Amino acid sequence: MNNEEIWQATLAQIQLNISPANFATWFKNTGITEQNDGKATISITNSFAKEWIQNKYGKTILKILHDLNPQIKEIEYQVGKMEAKILRRSTTVFPAEGQLGLQEFQNQKEANINSKYTFDSFVIGPFNELAHAAGWAVSQNPGKVYNPLFVYGRVGLGKTHLLQAIGNEIVTNLSLKKVQYIPSERFTSGLISAIRKKDGIESFKAKYRNVDVLIFDDIQFLSGKEKTQEEFFHIFNHLYENNKQIVLSSDRPPKAISALAERLRSRFEGGMIADISYPDYETRLAILKTKCQERKLNFSDDILDYIASNIEKNVRELEGALLRLLAHQNLTQQVVDVGIAKSLLQKLVLAPKKLITPKAVIKAVADFYDLKEKDVLSSSRRQEVVKPRQIAMYLLREELKNSYPFIGQKFGGRDHTTAIYAYEKMSKEIKKNSNTAEEIGLIRQQVFSA
Repeated sequence: MNNEEIWQATLAQIQLNISPANFATWFKNTGITEQNDGKATISITNSFAKEWIQNKYGKTILKILHDLNPQIKEIEYQVGKMEAKILRRSTTVFPAEGQLGLQEFQNQKEANINSKYTFDSFVIGPFNELAHAAGWAVSQNPGKVYNPLFVYGRVGLGKTHLLQAIGNEIVTNLSLKKVQYIPSERFTSGLISAIRKKDGIESFKAKYRNVDVLIFDDIQFLSGKEKTQEEFFHIFNHLYENNKQIVLSSDRPPKAISALAERLRSRFEGGMIADISYPDYETRLAILKTKCQERKLNFSDDILDYIASNIEKNVRELEGALLRLLAHQNLTQQVVDVGIAKSLLQKLVLAPKKLITPKAVIKAVADFYDLKEKDVLSSSRRQEVVKPRQIAMYLLREELKNSYPFIGQKFGGRDHTTAIYAYEKMSKEIKKNSNTAEEIGLIRQQVFSA
C-alpha cells in the first residue's frame, strides 16, 4: 500500500474507537509523508496536536501500522499540513433549519427537539461513555433495550444534549416513530392547564400515551408534586406495557430524589441507570476544539489549554468562555492572545469558591435521605436516622477536618468517642459496601460542587 492507502486504513480502525468529534478534531489533515527503513513519518497540523496524538494514540497507531505493514517498527511525528482525505463514518448530517426536508423538520418540531444536538457533536470521554453507549443503543432500537434509560449527572455536563441526540437520531432514521421531548417544568405546567379545562386531563394524557418515545428531562423537579407524579406514573405504565421507549434525566440517581413516590422510584431503577460525571482535561480540550470547529473560531492552542485547565466542572462554561472571547474579538477587532484571554476570563476562572460549613454538610445529608436537619442532629436511634448521622460525622471529619470533640458537640453534645466510632465505621463501610460509597460520593458532589 502507498502512503495514503495505509494511512486511510489506519484511520478506518482508529475511528471505530473514538467519537466523530474527537476523530475530526485530532486527525483532520494528517497523513503519512514517508515510509523508509522501517519508519513511518506522520504529518500533523500543529505542535499541540502532534504532542497529543503521540501521547494519547501513539501506541495504537504503531500497532495498526505494524499490522498493516510488518516492516514499520517506528513512527516519527512532524508538524506540517496535508490535505489528507479523512474517512468519515456514515452518520446523519443535519443541514441548516431552512434546508431540512419538510417531513424531517415537521417531525423535529412536533418532537420539540433541536436539530443541533446530535451524536456527531457529542464529545465522548471516560466521564460519559456509558451514558453515550446506552443512549446510542436506545436510538437504534427504541423500546427493546435499556427501557427505561435513566441518565443522571450535575448541571452543565451534557444530559440534555444526549437526550435530544437520542430523539434526533430516531426522528431522522426511524421517521415512523413518534418522539416527544419534554422538560419536567413544561409537563407540570401543561398538567395544571389541563386540570382547568373541561376534558383537559384526558387530552393531556392522550398526548403522551400516543408517542413511541418519551424523553423526559429533569425528572427530579417532580419531587413533592404528588398529582404530577400520579399522572406521570400512569403515562409511564401505559408506555412501558406497550414497549414504548422512555428516557429520563435527573441531577441525581432515583434513590437520591427526595419526596418521590416509591412506585416511581422502583420503575426508574428497573431499567438502565447511567451517570455523567465531570470531564477530564483531555475531554474538555476536545470539547473546546469541537465548539471552535462548529462556530468556525480560530483561537490558539495555548488559549484552549488555558480554558481546559481552569474550567473543570461545567461543559456549558467551556462554551461560555469561548463566546466571551469571541464577543471581545468582534467588538475590538483585536486578535485575542493568551494574555487577553486570561484577563477576560479572570472572573470566570477565579470565581470565589463556596465556603463549606458544617451546616451545609448536615443539610446535604438530610436532603439526600429525605430527613429534617433536626433529625440528623437528634439522639434518635431509628435505623433510618443513625446511618445518615454517622455519614454526616464522617464527612465533617474527612472533608472539613473538624476535630472529634467539635463534631460530638455539634451533634447534641455527644462524647468525642461517638464521632470517632462513626468515622471509623463509615471508613470501613465505604471499602466493603459500594452502595454506601456511592451515596457518600453523591453527597460530596452535592456539597462541594454546588
